[in-house]
Amino acid sequence: MQDRKPPRLELDERATVQALLQYQRESLVRKVEGVDEAAARSAIVGSGTTLLWLLKHMTRAESVWVLRRFAGLDVEIPDDRILPGDTTGSAVAGYRAVWHQVDDVVHTSPSLDEVCRDAGDGSPLNLRWVLMHLLEETARHAGHADILRELIDGQTGR
Repeated sequence: MQDRKPPRLELDERATVQALLQYQRESLVRKVEGVDEAAARSAIVGSGTTLLWLLKHMTRAESVWVLRRFAGLDVEIPDDRILPGDTTGSAVAGYRAVWHQVDDVVHTSPSLDEVCRDAGDGSPLNLRWVLMHLLEETARHAGHADILRELIDGQTGR
C-alpha cells in the first residue's frame, strides 16, 4: 500500500479542516481495500475492534454529530454493530454516502461559529468543534485501522 501524505494547503479554516478530514476518511477506507471479508470482521486485538466496525462506527459518528446534533435533521442513525449481512463494500458505500451528506451540511452552513441544535448534553458546541472532533476521531480510528491491517497481512501506509 502506497503511503499518502496529508495535503498541505493554504486555504481558509473551513476548507483546511474539511480537506484534512477527507484525507483521514480516505485513509480509513484504503485500510479495508483488498481485505477479505473474514479478515475485516476478525477481532485480532483484545478490544474486539475490527476493520468493519471502524467503518460502521465512523458512519454513525458523522451522522450523529453533523446530521443530527449540528443540523437537527431527522435522519436514521446507522447502527455500528456488525450484522450478518454486512460487507466491507456495503460499509464503505454507507460511509461515503454519509460523508457526502455531512459535506453538504458543512458547505451550506453560514459559519463555523454556528451552534449545534442539540449537542447531546446541552452544552453550546459549534460547527468548528464538531469538525475538529470528527477530524481527531477519524484520525484516531484510521490509526487503529493501520495497526489492524498490518496485523492482518503486513500492509502499511496511509
